[in-house]
Amino acid sequence: LDGEDDGNNEDMYDLKSFKIVYVAPMKALVQEVVKNFSRRLQAYGITVRELSGDSNLTRQQISETNILVTTPEKWDIVTRQGEARAYSQLVKLVIIDEIHLLHDDRGPVLECIVSRIIRQVETNAEPVRLVGLSATLPNYPDVATFLRVKPDKGLFFFDHSYRPVPLQMQYIGITEKNAFKRFTLQNEVCYEKALVQRKNSNQMLIFVHSRAETGKTAKALRDIALERNELGNFVKEGGATQEILREELSTVKNADLKDVLQYGFAVHHAGMAREDRELVEDLFADGHVGVLCCTATLAWGVNLPAHAVIIKGTQIYNPSKGKWTELSPLDVQQMLGRAGRPQYDTEGEGIIMTNHSELQYYLSLMNVQLPVESQLIKTLPDHLNAEIVLGTVQTIAEAADWLSYSFLYVRMLQNPALYGIFNPEKTLKEDPTLRRRRLDLVHSAACLLEKSHLVRYDRKSGALQPTPMGRIASQFYLSHTSMALYGRQLRPNMTDIDLLRLFSLSGEFTHITVRQEEKLELSKLAAKVPIPVKESPSEPSAKVNVLLQAYISRLKLDGFALVSDMAFIQQSAARIMRALFEISLRRRWSGLTKLTLEFANMVAHRIWKSQSPLRQFKNVPEVVSRKLERKSDIEWTRYFDLTPSDLGELVGVPKMGRTLHKLVHQFPKLDLSVQVQPITRSMLRVELSLLPDFEYDLNTHGYSQLFHVIVEDVNGENVLHHEMFSLTRGNADEEHSLLFTVPVLDPLPPLYFIRVISDRWLQGEASIPVSFDSMILPQKFPPPTELLDLQPLPPAALGESALAELYKFKEFNPIQTQTFHGLFKTNRNTLVCAPSGSGKLVCAEVAIHRMLVSDPEGKCVYVAPKEEIVRNVFEDWSNKFGSILKEGQVAMLSGETAPDLKLLAEAKILVCTVDQWDSLSRRWRQRKAVQAVSLFIIDDMHFLGGEGGPTIEVIVSRMRYIGSQKKQRDQNSNLRIVGLSASLANAREVGEWMGVPNKSLFNFSPKVRPIPLEIYFQSFDQNNFSSRLLAMAKPVYNAVMRHSQNKPTIVFVPSRRQSQLTAIDLMSYRETLGDGSFLGNDASMAKIEEVSGQIKDQALQQVLTAGIGFLHEGMQDKVFNSLVKLYREGVLGVLVCPFNLSWKIKESSHLVVIMGTETFDGRERKYVDYPISDLLHMMGKASRQGIDSSGRCVILCHTPKKEHLKKLLYDPLPVESHLDHYMHDHFNSEIVTKTIGSMQDAVDYITWTFFYRRLSKNPNYYNIQGTSNEHLSEHLSEMVETVLGDLEESKCCQMNDEGDVSALNLGMIAAYYYVQYTTIELIASSVTAKTKTRGIMEILSAASEFSSLPVRQGEEKNLKVLARKLKYPVPDSAQFNDSNTKALVLLQCHFSRTSISTDLRIDQKKVIGEGVKLIQAIVDVISSNGWLKPALAAMELSQMVVQGLWNKDNILMQIPHFTKEIVHRCENHDGDEPIESVFDILSLDDDVRNDLLRLPDEKMADVAVFCNSYPNVDVTYEVQDPDDVTAGDPVEISVTLERDIDEEDMDEEELSQLGTVSAPLYPKEKKEGWWIVVGDTSTNTLHSLKRVSLNRTQKIKLEFMAPDEAGDYNLTLFCMSDSYLGCDQEYSIPLSVAVGESDSEEDESDSGEE
Repeated sequence: LDGEDDGNNEDMYDLKSFKIVYVAPMKALVQEVVKNFSRRLQAYGITVRELSGDSNLTRQQISETNILVTTPEKWDIVTRQGEARAYSQLVKLVIIDEIHLLHDDRGPVLECIVSRIIRQVETNAEPVRLVGLSATLPNYPDVATFLRVKPDKGLFFFDHSYRPVPLQMQYIGITEKNAFKRFTLQNEVCYEKALVQRKNSNQMLIFVHSRAETGKTAKALRDIALERNELGNFVKEGGATQEILREELSTVKNADLKDVLQYGFAVHHAGMAREDRELVEDLFADGHVGVLCCTATLAWGVNLPAHAVIIKGTQIYNPSKGKWTELSPLDVQQMLGRAGRPQYDTEGEGIIMTNHSELQYYLSLMNVQLPVESQLIKTLPDHLNAEIVLGTVQTIAEAADWLSYSFLYVRMLQNPALYGIFNPEKTLKEDPTLRRRRLDLVHSAACLLEKSHLVRYDRKSGALQPTPMGRIASQFYLSHTSMALYGRQLRPNMTDIDLLRLFSLSGEFTHITVRQEEKLELSKLAAKVPIPVKESPSEPSAKVNVLLQAYISRLKLDGFALVSDMAFIQQSAARIMRALFEISLRRRWSGLTKLTLEFANMVAHRIWKSQSPLRQFKNVPEVVSRKLERKSDIEWTRYFDLTPSDLGELVGVPKMGRTLHKLVHQFPKLDLSVQVQPITRSMLRVELSLLPDFEYDLNTHGYSQLFHVIVEDVNGENVLHHEMFSLTRGNADEEHSLLFTVPVLDPLPPLYFIRVISDRWLQGEASIPVSFDSMILPQKFPPPTELLDLQPLPPAALGESALAELYKFKEFNPIQTQTFHGLFKTNRNTLVCAPSGSGKLVCAEVAIHRMLVSDPEGKCVYVAPKEEIVRNVFEDWSNKFGSILKEGQVAMLSGETAPDLKLLAEAKILVCTVDQWDSLSRRWRQRKAVQAVSLFIIDDMHFLGGEGGPTIEVIVSRMRYIGSQKKQRDQNSNLRIVGLSASLANAREVGEWMGVPNKSLFNFSPKVRPIPLEIYFQSFDQNNFSSRLLAMAKPVYNAVMRHSQNKPTIVFVPSRRQSQLTAIDLMSYRETLGDGSFLGNDASMAKIEEVSGQIKDQALQQVLTAGIGFLHEGMQDKVFNSLVKLYREGVLGVLVCPFNLSWKIKESSHLVVIMGTETFDGRERKYVDYPISDLLHMMGKASRQGIDSSGRCVILCHTPKKEHLKKLLYDPLPVESHLDHYMHDHFNSEIVTKTIGSMQDAVDYITWTFFYRRLSKNPNYYNIQGTSNEHLSEHLSEMVETVLGDLEESKCCQMNDEGDVSALNLGMIAAYYYVQYTTIELIASSVTAKTKTRGIMEILSAASEFSSLPVRQGEEKNLKVLARKLKYPVPDSAQFNDSNTKALVLLQCHFSRTSISTDLRIDQKKVIGEGVKLIQAIVDVISSNGWLKPALAAMELSQMVVQGLWNKDNILMQIPHFTKEIVHRCENHDGDEPIESVFDILSLDDDVRNDLLRLPDEKMADVAVFCNSYPNVDVTYEVQDPDDVTAGDPVEISVTLERDIDEEDMDEEELSQLGTVSAPLYPKEKKEGWWIVVGDTSTNTLHSLKRVSLNRTQKIKLEFMAPDEAGDYNLTLFCMSDSYLGCDQEYSIPLSVAVGESDSEEDESDSGEE
């Protein structure tokens, strides 16, 4: 980049689109590179950050960084975890510095990183460039091969002759054996050499091999110079240098440096303060210091060349081996590389002092080099385990393939003998790729791993699967030997003594030895540390134990070797403790879990649990902590209640009080409360509320705080449930709730404990007991129905050949056969519970056949909880029954009352949703058609426990009640109820409630399926949702490859975006790993091309060619259907879709993969579980009737959820009622229809419900403390009182003192329009006489109906952006994760026709569809207040909603395809008449019109349809007896509406279509509605209002009371459309009111009228 400084050719770089990783072997080198790159790239806005052992970056920081500089180990750990894909996907360049380290013990790590990158490139097909930098090595072509370098283009080799400064070498061998004499001799030689250099005024570096040694050497050199009085050679007397050195002395912190600096000597090592180090570097660079004694970090990290370099001694202490070892050749070369300054010197000098015996080795080393060999075999098992956990290696064959990417393989081919290949020539001839040797290596590694329980190795198939232990080993970088040791030695009841002892035996510390000179210091330390050590101090394990405790206690150490040992132990301690914590958590041992977590945090913070928790804050002075610790009688929990002055007094420093108070309240503390409900005898549902009770501070707490939620049994031994809870900065002051289930142990324990423990803070723990004293568990459930081994019946059993021909299959399945007799031969109510996908719909059809055959007058109603189910059933039945019934006898309700009643009257089979039927059947007493129903089928009854459950309950109870009423009136009339459901645990109660006799109750177990289903679970530990999905990507592909056997597969994912990502992942994995694609065998590309022609989405076009389709809700129906069709025809092998589409898709498959079982709920801002009914339904898709002999389902879920899911999916579902939460609206509707007229009626009404049956069976679930009759009746009457009280408060009904209840106007409106009572209350309290359109729009969007709109992940941002451009800004208090705010934004976007995302468009349709009905309710509320202007504003809003325009917009914009340009042309048209309305467009000549619109023919057709259906209505009116109007008397006006049409020109069809609204932006079909209003504009009063529908003509009478004052009035008659803008009409009606008769007569006449 340096060369490109000239500013004119500005290249733009997208900094977010790439990352560069620079891998350097030493920490010191990493820091140097970061410093260097940051400085030079700053101008380009590029961020460089260090990622090494002790500097963890948050995900946020990693995503902001462009260049990551890291050590090999750290990058290995990062890429080992599946979630790392998130950032490693962006990496485009990896630079590996000092790649000759392949020869070192750390070489294997480099091999793994490189092979991982190369394999990743091959799977993702996204190129990553590899650059390797290295010292000179003889077998450089091998390294090039390993890095996949093209030798002619990418390989550069420079030998010694290229050194910028030639090097003159001297070797000095020392024979002295005595250590002390050797030391003095070395120093003297050093001095001699130094003196020679200084006389030539050159600088020199002296490398020594420990930090203490630097100071000793510098002092020894200074002393010799003093002795010989030759100091002047090092610093000139009275020169500038002397002055500078003296000045700088004052700032120096290091004692050794202070001692020698003024004499021109200096020391440098990594243990010095940064300022000191930088000072020395600067002084040396400026030439003020002549001799610098330093450690090897200077050679690696800081680029400070000198003329001469002395390496003093070649032995270095290696803590991981626990002994002195020879310097590695790399270090020597690196140090000598500092000799000779390129700008100044013509040559450099290098001097090596070593033992005489080693002289030969160094001579040969510097002149003839040894090739770099691979060290991978030693650590093969651990690296193999990492790949298995990552999922890139799943069989032994894949493992051998993985080895072929390693440097080991490259060298094995070159130098087979070294790697244990006997008779190399023969072997290479027979097996040129050495596959057998590779298989041997990985096989023995896999056996070792299996022995240590890290993998499951199936020798027969060669499959390798990771175990939880293996995952822990990989995540915490532990060797398999250590893991095996922990597996054997861990015990649930270990104490801290045992734990430390086990820790010190870890494989990581096997090299540590106890040297003679350390024993004394170790025994001193052993006496100081708090936890006793059993072994004698001469044992290595005792040394590890003592040093770890000394580290936590912050004790000072003397011996250099001990310090480096301690550093080594401390680096491993934190991760080993974390690993032990994870292991004990997996084993569910509560005591050990808490102990290991404590230790992990003690190591991290270096404090003991007995010390003050405030030491975890950085800025608490030692004195203060000590004082707090002396006051040990005050418990930590009491600190939270102390005031600042109390705290100040406590430590005796009043000034500190405020600071301490602030810190105490920043300490992570949560308040817990818990709610428990028994679901079955063995399962509890726990709702835990967590309220953060501390000040969240970004610097202290970071972006998020993690907590472990642990439920333990009464003895605190076992963990019954564990999950993570993450508190982020954004929601640190809100209350959070967690929902989970816990098993109930048998016998029932007295209590459980729930503990919430902070992941990073000692003593940050809150706990709460859950007591079982008063718990009443539900009774045991009766066993399921046995599936009998019957001879399957053929469809001919239906008797009529016409009916039998409707079925294409040969025989009914076992479940249909067993239920056939009860359904077809009797009229009994029936309940069939069987797993999803077992053909229950056919059972319903059998009942319909019974009705058609036996009851010619019969009428069947089928209801289901979801619109998608209804639509699919309607399509299916229209085809099936359409052939034997007349047209229109199979119908589906639309949701608009008037047309629906007509449909109901004509139809034989009616299909509708639960809500539609509830709204229609509410007024069953007046509606004969509802009473005529003779067969009522209700599908998916297991929804009773989920959304819409209460409504199901109400309509079934209502139908039972209607049935009993019919029975009383006429013995023969019968209403049969047939229920279909998934397997229920308490089916018997559901049956009793539905009036099903025991003979007709079929409740099959979920395991009984007509086609057996194999279910596989795979659990994932990642706590972060998105990283969990990333980790699932490869397992999903593997599941498809393994289980689908080239048969169709459906993959369900949590969100729309994920469906696209997963489809792309599947495609790219298949392209790189497998061969072929997912296309069906007989797939023709022509079909695919035909479909992809209709598609705009490029990703979709691309995956289609690989045989994969993905769906989402926002797709156009045409595309959706053609994709499903391709899948049905077997062209596409895989279909990926979001879980909420599972109801819409009719297709089934051989394999279903459920990728994750949670989805994001933006309103709660958290992830929630899928409804269990959805899961059961998705599983039911796995098996194709009549094709498969078995189905398969793979469920990928979060580890804590696994047991709970298994229980729910394998056992029948327990259903509880939720009616008690939704009583209000149902009560209100029954009060309006007069079913409930008193408190007693209300209680009677409840006794018909399922809720009533469950109260006594599972009282605790409903917050009742006992099962006696008193308990129940008390609970019921209290509930009825509360509900009626609420309704009365919201003015929906009124009660008198006798307890009689009657409906009020608001209640009637709510019931009529099927609006929630809270919405009506809100409308009534918000509307005023002055409300304008904007106000009504805000009231509309605040309706409770919209509070269920989903808010998806990341939508808050989009909504905020949209909100900025709205016509009317959102209120300041609005929250963007609130559904009602969303409704407001979407409404305005609809009026402004703003383009929005697909997901939002789906929600917008819902808002618009619901909106019209709500506006009608608003109009009624306003008119009952008698206000005219708000009513007209609401009517205008209705037009706006239907047409998607603002009321101020030009009305021509409602015509389809009209744009601003066309409207502009129309406005400027200079014809005879201006073009202002839709009619003007109709009356234009064709050529003028074509010129104005300039639209193609098919669009012109749409315009014609709209213009012809645009209403042209003539209004005539007449006041009855206008001369005889007296004050206060009724006035009657009759109004006639007539549509202006030519009936002769229209056929039947067109006439039947009259009054259908043409509105391209309105999601449903709509019939025109008209409001006829009489009001007085001058006083803003509304006298009378009627809403009518209009076919051709319509006559209505409006009645109202004349004004009380006599005089002349000018009233206005408004005729307002609810669907079109610009066709409203108004007429003025003059009215003269005469004086009424005298008051006395009026009183009499009033009494007479009453």
